[in-house]
Amino acid sequence: MSEQNNRRRIAVGVFIFLGLAILIIGVLTIGSQRKAFVKSIVVKAVFDDVQGLQPGNNVWLSGMKVGTVKKVAFSGKSRVEITMNIEKHAQTHISKDAKVRITTDGLVGNKIVVISGGSEDGEPVADNGSLQSEHRAGTEELMTTLQANNNNLLEITGNLKAISKKLTTGQGTLGELINDPALGNNLKSSLSHLQAASANSERVIANLNDFSAGLHKPGVLANELVTDTTVFQNLRNTVAKLNDAATAASEFTQNIKTAGAGINNSLNDKNTPVGMLLHDEDVSADLQRTIKNLRVSSKELSDDLEAIQHNFLLRGFFRKKKNE
Repeated sequence: MSEQNNRRRIAVGVFIFLGLAILIIGVLTIGSQRKAFVKSIVVKAVFDDVQGLQPGNNVWLSGMKVGTVKKVAFSGKSRVEITMNIEKHAQTHISKDAKVRITTDGLVGNKIVVISGGSEDGEPVADNGSLQSEHRAGTEELMTTLQANNNNLLEITGNLKAISKKLTTGQGTLGELINDPALGNNLKSSLSHLQAASANSERVIANLNDFSAGLHKPGVLANELVTDTTVFQNLRNTVAKLNDAATAASEFTQNIKTAGAGINNSLNDKNTPVGMLLHDEDVSADLQRTIKNLRVSSKELSDDLEAIQHNFLLRGFFRKKKNE
């Protein structure tokens, strides 16, 4: 009976020893993972949203685990302060102006804290010091943005489908252009005409360049007008003389108009001799009678002279004058 009890005691002692060994190994393992037995410093950071970060989550620096999250607590009204245990040997690699952000270990992994940035020659962060937080879009925000982009992509795809259907059925100008060969031929013809017009324009520009070069050629009138001050002065003098001649011609025309107006006034005035001849019937009748009497007197005088020439007393005189 005593031997059986001794066996039980030995078995219980072995199990207790194994349990204590497993417990010690577990504590050591967990402590080594959480850096519980490594000398560390405390660093804090304040966030607007910690995105589900919990104590015990890891802290990373340049892809290396350098600590764990010790505490997550509210700071003020709506902000959250996290306290981190950072290994002492990593203190020299973390500057005071480094940034802290919360991200995910993998696509759906645990939340982690990542320390990045900071100047190389900056002063290291102090124990119980603080680092500035940096907000980046989390998984939920990325999924929300991705969903919005998917909705936009669906809408764009629907619009493209509607546009392609209209193009296929020949709706709209572009659809007619694609499906109507006559319209395409007209467009080709228009492009050909446009190319011809462009070629003509180039030839016109070339001719204008040649004409401009000819104007700059020495000895040409245009070049002398631009460069020779004597020719330009002569031209100005000629233009001035032409202006004077035009002024004199204008004055001469005005004088003719004035004289014509005077003649018209004289013709219309009954008190002038010309006006009386034109407008007074009595004067006109007297003038006609006078002219008639002069014609009759002239005929009678001619007859008398003819009779005198045939008079025997004066016939010899007139014959002598005729012979001389």
